[in-house]
Amino acid sequence: MAEFLPKLNHVFKFGWQLLKSSTSSLPRKSQRLSSATPRHYSHGQPSFGLLFDIDGVLVRGRTPIPAAKQCFRNLVDGNGKYRVPVVFVTNAGNCMRQTKAEQLSHLLEVEVSPDQVMLSHSPLRMFSHFHRKCVLVSGQGPVTEVAHNLGFHNVVTIDMLREAYPLLDVVDHNRRPKDVLPPTRELPLIEAVILFGEPIRWETNLQLIVDVLLTNGQPGNPVSSLHYPHIPVLACNMDLMWMAEAKNPRFGHGMFLVCLENIYKKITGHELKYEALIGKPSVITYNYAELLVRQQAESLGWAEPVERLYAIGDNPMADIYGANLYNRYLQASQETRAQAQVKGGVTEVTEAWQGLCLGTPHDVGCLPEACLSILVCTGVYSRDEQDLPSDPQQTVTERIFHGHRDFRFDPSLTQPSFVVQDVREAVELIFQQEGCPLE
Repeated sequence: MAEFLPKLNHVFKFGWQLLKSSTSSLPRKSQRLSSATPRHYSHGQPSFGLLFDIDGVLVRGRTPIPAAKQCFRNLVDGNGKYRVPVVFVTNAGNCMRQTKAEQLSHLLEVEVSPDQVMLSHSPLRMFSHFHRKCVLVSGQGPVTEVAHNLGFHNVVTIDMLREAYPLLDVVDHNRRPKDVLPPTRELPLIEAVILFGEPIRWETNLQLIVDVLLTNGQPGNPVSSLHYPHIPVLACNMDLMWMAEAKNPRFGHGMFLVCLENIYKKITGHELKYEALIGKPSVITYNYAELLVRQQAESLGWAEPVERLYAIGDNPMADIYGANLYNRYLQASQETRAQAQVKGGVTEVTEAWQGLCLGTPHDVGCLPEACLSILVCTGVYSRDEQDLPSDPQQTVTERIFHGHRDFRFDPSLTQPSFVVQDVREAVELIFQQEGCPLE
């Protein structure tokens, strides 16, 4: 991956600009495939890859959704080899890729490699300009190990911070210092804040993160004046809610971000700014997922490029919004390249979009032509049969916007290419559309 890093700036800059503006100048209509005209492959090789969300699509908490096991039995051959590239794209971020791969292998009863797993924080591997800075990390699980695995060398956790400055965390009376005031010890200057996922003690994390932002990375100092813009904040996972075993969705990291943003603004009068927002529906996340799909295709011995991606999810505001936004991004890249060819500027455009090919010698034609979204009804989104409208997709767009504050709401981006009951139906539909035998 090291050789790819210098060329990824184009991806981040363009993707971030597109995320913030969701510009209306790009095509908005959700692309659909006609079931009457499936594709057929004379060379015997498919040309598509699959992106699977996990929670609400494959599992509910620790319980696999019944359709998922059968689906994956059909996706592997007798030797356990996948028929098409498969990547699991989840906004979870409280573990290592190896751990998640082992969990999926056990739950789905097929072999899942860590190279097939993409957690919300996985693209941070490519933010190399932060790797040698002292960063405060927030989340749960093995956050230090996760940070080191992503390339960060100098890591401070919330627990380390509260131990160094024991007078900062006083909401819980049982955690307040007793009798004698404990000594403090200095930590290195904190240069950035990395938010991996929702923490366990929200009051502690909210207080200490705000302390760091208000003191410009020196939480042991008094706030003498407002430092704004504040030090960089990078957040992974923007899901407001997610689906576990409970009958209704649970708060996700997006809810924690809402709290942090509003606390900071209430105190300072200024908006909390993000250096980067990573995880679905970020374009950066889908760029990285496409790289993993391409690597899977190479491991399968495919000679032809992956032309289409199918993203299967249960959350219209994350999975569907993200897949459609990335599809818009792909269309924009193709239009930009076509316009440059007409104007004779192919060289400049090829250089500008080279970052999308992640260091490979190929032209911008290495990008897929489309990313199609498929919504399943086993998670955050569900169809109540007694209230089902004549158009089953009508309920998808008639919603309160649960996306992140920095995303301009575009209802067309919540409109899936297809709505199906579960993941098995989704995969069967994809193979039918592609004209490939599933069994």
